[in-house]
Amino acid sequence: MAGLGMSEIIVLLVIALVLFGPSKLPELGKGLGEAIKGFKKGLKGDESSDDRKEIGKEEADNEKQG
Repeated sequence: MAGLGMSEIIVLLVIALVLFGPSKLPELGKGLGEAIKGFKKGLKGDESSDDRKEIGKEEADNEKQG
């Protein structure tokens, strides 16, 4: 299976432009970028400080209840 060439990429971008319109494309690109970033971060197993704080709160609540 071959990779995408320049002409295929241009065709895909034109189709996206027609389907979503020029005002929606930056939002879609940002969302896609954040999704890819989150996916890569999840594969690495990194937890943000917010996640660690949330886990700590849950553990403290469980200790109080149990």
